[in-house]
Amino acid sequence: MSNSADVVVLGAGPAGYVCAIRLAQLGKKVTVIDRAEVGGVCLNRGCIPSKALIYAGGLYEKISHGTEIGIEVEGAKINLPKLMKWKESVVQKLTGGVASLLKANGCQFIAGDAKFTGPKILEVKTASGIQQVTFNQIVIATGSRPAALPGFEVDQKQILDSTGALSLQKLPKSMLCIGGGYIGLELGMFYAKVGVKVTVVEAGPGLLGGGRPRFNQSSR
Repeated sequence: MSNSADVVVLGAGPAGYVCAIRLAQLGKKVTVIDRAEVGGVCLNRGCIPSKALIYAGGLYEKISHGTEIGIEVEGAKINLPKLMKWKESVVQKLTGGVASLLKANGCQFIAGDAKFTGPKILEVKTASGIQQVTFNQIVIATGSRPAALPGFEVDQKQILDSTGALSLQKLPKSMLCIGGGYIGLELGMFYAKVGVKVTVVEAGPGLLGGGRPRFNQSSR
Protein backbone atom coordinates (compact mmCIF):
# COMPACT_ATOMS: atom_id res chain seq x y z
CA MET A 1 0.00 0.00 0.00
CA SER A 2 1.42 3.41 -0.94
CA ASN A 3 0.59 7.05 -0.29
CA SER A 4 2.03 10.32 -1.52
CA ALA A 5 2.16 13.77 0.06
CA ASP A 6 3.62 17.18 -0.55
CA VAL A 7 4.84 17.21 3.05
CA VAL A 8 5.17 14.48 5.66
CA VAL A 9 5.20 15.55 9.31
CA LEU A 10 6.89 12.88 11.39
CA GLY A 11 5.52 13.26 14.90
CA ALA A 12 2.03 14.27 16.03
CA GLY A 13 2.90 16.24 19.14
CA PRO A 14 2.28 19.96 19.73
CA ALA A 15 5.00 20.90 17.22
CA GLY A 16 3.97 18.37 14.60
CA TYR A 17 0.21 18.73 14.55
CA VAL A 18 0.30 22.54 14.61
CA CYS A 19 2.81 22.50 11.74
CA ALA A 20 0.68 20.03 9.78
CA ILE A 21 -2.52 22.06 10.18
CA ARG A 22 -0.81 25.27 9.06
CA LEU A 23 0.76 23.56 6.04
CA ALA A 24 -2.64 22.19 5.05
CA GLN A 25 -4.16 25.65 5.40
CA LEU A 26 -1.49 26.90 2.99
CA GLY A 27 -2.59 24.37 0.39
CA LYS A 28 -0.18 21.49 0.97
CA LYS A 29 -1.20 17.84 0.91
CA VAL A 30 -0.03 16.68 4.34
CA THR A 31 0.45 13.26 5.91
CA VAL A 32 1.15 13.04 9.65
CA ILE A 33 2.88 9.94 11.00
CA ASP A 34 3.27 8.97 14.65
CA ARG A 35 4.03 5.62 16.22
CA ALA A 36 1.42 6.20 18.94
CA GLU A 37 -1.42 8.63 19.51
CA VAL A 38 -2.20 12.05 18.13
CA GLY A 39 -0.94 14.65 20.58
CA GLY A 40 2.47 13.16 21.30
CA VAL A 41 4.03 12.90 24.74
CA CYS A 42 2.74 16.30 25.87
CA LEU A 43 -0.96 15.59 25.52
CA ASN A 44 -0.87 11.87 26.32
CA ARG A 45 1.92 11.25 28.83
CA GLY A 46 3.27 14.62 29.91
CA CYS A 47 1.95 18.16 30.23
CA ILE A 48 -1.80 17.54 30.14
CA PRO A 49 -2.08 14.49 32.44
CA SER A 50 0.36 16.02 34.93
CA LYS A 51 -1.61 19.28 35.07
CA ALA A 52 -4.85 17.33 35.57
CA LEU A 53 -3.33 15.43 38.49
CA ILE A 54 -1.84 18.59 40.02
CA TYR A 55 -5.27 20.24 39.88
CA ALA A 56 -6.85 17.25 41.63
CA GLY A 57 -4.04 17.10 44.19
CA GLY A 58 -4.42 20.80 44.95
CA LEU A 59 -8.17 20.39 45.41
CA TYR A 60 -7.63 17.48 47.81
CA GLU A 61 -5.05 19.45 49.79
CA LYS A 62 -7.42 22.41 50.14
CA ILE A 63 -10.24 20.16 51.31
CA SER A 64 -7.91 18.50 53.82
CA HIS A 65 -7.04 21.90 55.34
CA GLY A 66 -10.55 23.31 55.12
CA THR A 67 -11.10 23.19 58.88
CA GLU A 68 -8.56 25.98 59.27
CA ILE A 69 -11.02 28.38 57.62
CA GLY A 70 -14.19 26.82 58.97
CA ILE A 71 -14.98 24.35 56.18
CA GLU A 72 -15.24 20.88 57.65
CA VAL A 73 -15.18 17.87 55.35
CA GLU A 74 -15.04 14.45 56.97
CA GLY A 75 -13.58 11.35 55.35
CA ALA A 76 -11.89 12.96 52.35
CA LYS A 77 -9.63 10.42 50.65
CA ILE A 78 -7.98 9.73 47.31
CA ASN A 79 -9.47 7.03 45.08
CA LEU A 80 -6.42 6.74 42.83
CA PRO A 81 -7.83 4.36 40.17
CA LYS A 82 -10.86 6.66 39.75
CA LEU A 83 -8.62 9.74 39.65
CA MET A 84 -6.46 8.15 36.96
CA LYS A 85 -9.57 7.26 34.96
CA TRP A 86 -10.70 10.91 35.14
CA LYS A 87 -7.23 12.03 34.05
CA GLU A 88 -7.44 9.74 31.02
CA SER A 89 -10.83 11.21 30.10
CA VAL A 90 -9.27 14.69 30.06
CA VAL A 91 -6.49 13.42 27.79
CA GLN A 92 -8.95 11.70 25.44
CA LYS A 93 -11.05 14.84 25.05
CA LEU A 94 -8.01 16.90 24.06
CA THR A 95 -6.44 14.32 21.75
CA GLY A 96 -9.81 13.71 20.15
CA GLY A 97 -10.07 17.43 19.48
CA VAL A 98 -6.63 17.47 17.84
CA ALA A 99 -7.54 14.47 15.67
CA SER A 100 -10.68 16.29 14.56
CA LEU A 101 -8.68 19.41 13.69
CA LEU A 102 -6.26 17.38 11.57
CA LYS A 103 -9.14 15.73 9.73
CA ALA A 104 -11.04 18.99 9.28
CA ASN A 105 -7.97 20.55 7.65
CA GLY A 106 -7.49 17.63 5.28
CA CYS A 107 -4.44 16.05 6.95
CA GLN A 108 -4.02 12.30 6.70
CA PHE A 109 -2.85 10.52 9.86
CA ILE A 110 -0.98 7.22 9.92
CA ALA A 111 -0.16 5.41 13.18
CA GLY A 112 3.03 3.40 12.85
CA ASP A 113 6.83 3.24 12.99
CA ALA A 114 8.49 5.00 10.07
CA LYS A 115 11.94 4.58 8.57
CA PHE A 116 13.63 6.07 5.53
CA THR A 117 14.08 3.73 2.59
CA GLY A 118 15.11 6.50 0.19
CA PRO A 119 15.70 10.28 0.07
CA LYS A 120 11.96 10.91 -0.30
CA ILE A 121 10.44 7.57 0.73
CA LEU A 122 9.30 6.29 4.11
CA GLU A 123 8.30 2.76 5.03
CA VAL A 124 5.67 2.79 7.78
CA LYS A 125 4.94 -0.32 9.81
CA THR A 126 1.30 -0.11 10.93
CA ALA A 127 -1.03 -2.52 12.72
CA SER A 128 -2.53 -3.49 9.35
CA GLY A 129 0.74 -3.92 7.47
CA ILE A 130 3.52 -2.00 5.71
CA GLN A 131 2.77 1.27 3.93
CA GLN A 132 5.07 3.25 1.66
CA VAL A 133 4.82 7.02 1.78
CA THR A 134 6.51 9.25 -0.78
CA PHE A 135 6.93 12.98 -0.23
CA ASN A 136 8.56 16.15 -1.50
CA GLN A 137 9.44 17.59 1.90
CA ILE A 138 9.50 16.25 5.47
CA VAL A 139 9.32 17.85 8.90
CA ILE A 140 10.85 15.75 11.69
CA ALA A 141 9.19 16.57 15.02
CA THR A 142 9.73 13.35 16.95
CA GLY A 143 10.02 14.91 20.41
CA SER A 144 11.90 13.38 23.33
CA ARG A 145 12.00 10.34 25.58
CA PRO A 146 13.00 9.79 29.23
CA ALA A 147 16.77 9.55 29.74
CA ALA A 148 18.05 6.19 30.95
CA LEU A 149 20.16 6.15 34.12
CA PRO A 150 22.70 3.30 34.56
CA GLY A 151 21.75 1.17 37.54
CA PHE A 152 18.14 2.37 37.54
CA GLU A 153 16.43 0.09 35.04
CA VAL A 154 12.78 1.08 34.70
CA ASP A 155 10.34 -1.71 35.57
CA GLN A 156 7.28 0.55 36.10
CA LYS A 157 6.83 -1.08 39.52
CA GLN A 158 9.47 0.20 41.91
CA ILE A 159 11.49 2.24 39.42
CA LEU A 160 9.23 4.38 37.25
CA ASP A 161 9.74 6.80 34.41
CA SER A 162 7.45 9.80 34.04
CA THR A 163 4.91 7.75 32.08
CA GLY A 164 4.64 5.14 34.81
CA ALA A 165 4.38 7.79 37.53
CA LEU A 166 1.34 9.23 35.76
CA SER A 167 -0.51 5.91 35.86
CA LEU A 168 -0.07 4.49 39.38
CA GLN A 169 -3.08 2.68 40.81
CA LYS A 170 -1.91 2.76 44.45
CA LEU A 171 -0.29 5.55 46.43
CA PRO A 172 3.19 4.71 47.75
CA LYS A 173 4.20 5.80 51.24
CA SER A 174 7.26 7.56 49.90
CA MET A 175 8.77 8.55 46.56
CA LEU A 176 12.22 9.62 45.38
CA CYS A 177 12.29 11.89 42.32
CA ILE A 178 15.68 11.78 40.58
CA GLY A 179 15.88 15.11 38.79
CA GLY A 180 14.74 18.53 39.92
CA GLY A 181 13.55 19.75 36.54
CA TYR A 182 9.96 20.63 35.75
CA ILE A 183 8.91 17.00 35.20
CA GLY A 184 10.28 15.75 38.50
CA LEU A 185 8.86 18.72 40.39
CA GLU A 186 5.42 18.46 38.78
CA LEU A 187 5.11 14.78 39.61
CA GLY A 188 6.59 15.31 43.06
CA MET A 189 4.17 18.17 43.69
CA PHE A 190 1.13 16.03 42.92
CA TYR A 191 2.19 13.11 45.08
CA ALA A 192 3.21 15.38 47.95
CA LYS A 193 -0.22 17.07 47.87
CA VAL A 194 -1.99 13.71 48.26
CA GLY A 195 0.10 12.61 51.25
CA VAL A 196 3.15 10.85 49.81
CA LYS A 197 6.51 11.67 51.41
CA VAL A 198 8.50 13.03 48.44
CA THR A 199 12.26 13.59 48.22
CA VAL A 200 13.78 15.31 45.17
CA VAL A 201 17.43 14.69 44.24
CA GLU A 202 19.13 17.00 41.73
CA ALA A 203 22.73 16.73 40.47
CA GLY A 204 22.91 20.40 39.48
CA PRO A 205 23.37 23.42 41.74
CA GLY A 206 19.67 24.20 41.90
CA LEU A 207 16.15 23.20 40.93
CA LEU A 208 14.65 24.03 37.52
CA GLY A 209 18.03 24.28 35.83
CA GLY A 210 18.65 24.05 32.10
CA GLY A 211 19.74 27.63 31.54
CA ARG A 212 16.91 29.32 33.42
CA PRO A 213 17.99 32.40 35.42
CA ARG A 214 18.59 31.83 39.11
CA PHE A 215 17.72 34.48 41.65
CA ASN A 216 20.08 35.53 44.39
CA GLN A 217 18.97 35.86 47.99
CA SER A 218 18.29 39.60 47.81
CA SER A 219 15.84 39.23 44.90
CA ARG A 220 13.63 36.50 46.38
